[in-house]
Parts: sequence; structure tokens; C-alpha cells
Amino acid sequence: MARCRCRSRSWPSSWCGASRWTAPPRPASPAASRGPEPMRARHRHTLRRNDIMRSLLRHARGILLAVAALFALSGCSQMNVKDFAGATPHFRLETYFAGHTRAWGMFEDRFGTLRRQFVVDIDGTWNGTELILDERFRYTDGETDRRVWTIRPDGPNGYVGRAGDVLGEARGAAYGNALNWTYRMNLAIGGREVEVRFDDWMFLSEDGVLLNRATVTKFGIELGTATIFFQKDPVPADGTASPPSAETARQSPATPPVTASR
Repeated sequence: MARCRCRSRSWPSSWCGASRWTAPPRPASPAASRGPEPMRARHRHTLRRNDIMRSLLRHARGILLAVAALFALSGCSQMNVKDFAGATPHFRLETYFAGHTRAWGMFEDRFGTLRRQFVVDIDGTWNGTELILDERFRYTDGETDRRVWTIRPDGPNGYVGRAGDVLGEARGAAYGNALNWTYRMNLAIGGREVEVRFDDWMFLSEDGVLLNRATVTKFGIELGTATIFFQKDPVPADGTASPPSAETARQSPATPPVTASR
């Protein structure tokens, strides 16, 4: 049987004529056989799947950032009050707050925005067992508030305190010129009361000025910080004058100590 050499293959001549041979048609692809509409549907499905993946990645990044922030916050609160045991002057609550004390403070949110400023007049009474602190707040917006602390020593360095708006007890210790204690309380935020945690640090300086910085947190997330400067009333050299009452102190002009501007 005669053979034909078309397309580098050997075919029977009866199958092929050089003048009339054509390549066999290619089979149609499944996608093409379904027409243009199924192709568009597949394209839409692919785009929707990509959008879902991008959304999941965004949420995963947010979760990772929140976890990193929690670890950062926990790492920033490792200061130990016992590290200040050798610092002077030595600070004791019952010694410093006996009599009248005036303080100037401010509250900043976690973004550093100044939210409130206030002046506090404090009358302290130490009876040898308990320290009673009567605190009267005056805010720059005209609001007033009052808090009465009952504080007792707990061992050679510890303190336990109670107040009307404090949930449970405040507990802490004083070493050297520093004191640190923590407590929970209901704080008015946005027109409602929110239970928050205070991490309170106090440091006494050589000139008798007491610096207080309290970090306010909720579920481990920082909400803001309160910074307060305390100043004892001067005592005459003869020692005959008693500390002024809170009422007298409130009538005198509030002159805060000079601090660095923000």
C-alpha cells in the first residue's frame, strides 16, 4: 500500500491527498463549550474569594497588633518598689500626710490629650493606728468631689486602704522614697461608670514635694494617666501654728508649683 509522508507521519495514501489534506479540528475546551456566561461567573467567584482572603488577612493583622500591644504593656509595668529601698528621703504615708496638704493634678488619656485639671485639699489625721485622709477635689470645669481614705499599716512596709468609691481594698508598700499600691474603682467615663484599675506610684523629693503618677487600665489596656504634685503647708519656725483646715485652704488662691511645660 502506498504511503504518504504528510506532517512527518506515515499515512496510507487513501487517507491523505497532499492537495486536500487538512489538520483535524481540535476538540473544544470545556470552558469554551459552556459559553461566555460561565466564564464570567467563574471570574466573579475568584474575585469574591480574593476579597475574603484579604479581609481575613486584615483581621489577622489587627489581632496580632492587639496581642503585641498587650505584651508591650505588660513589659512596661515591671518596676519594683523594693528597688528604691536605699533612696532618700524615706517616705511614710502617716508622716507625710498628717496635717494639711495641697495638690495640683491633671488627667491625660492614652493619646496624651489633657482631659481634666484639678486642685485637691487634703486633711490627714493619724491616731497611731489609722490614717484618715479627707480629700476635696475642685476641677477647672467647676465640678467638685470628695473622697475619704482610711489607711492602716500592714507590716513594716505594707499599707491597706479603703475608700467609698474603691472596690475592695487598696494594697501596696513603701520602700525608701517610693510607694506603690493598686486598687480598683468605678470611674465616670463618657457618662457611665466603668470599673478600672489604678497602678499608683508616689516619689518623695528632697524639697518635700511628692510626685504621684497613676496609670489607669481596663482589661490590661491603658486608658490614661493621672499626674499629681503634693506640697505640704509651710510650718512657722516657732511651731505654734497648726495646719489650716480644708475650708481655709479652699479660700486661698491655688498656686501650683512650677513644672515643665508640655
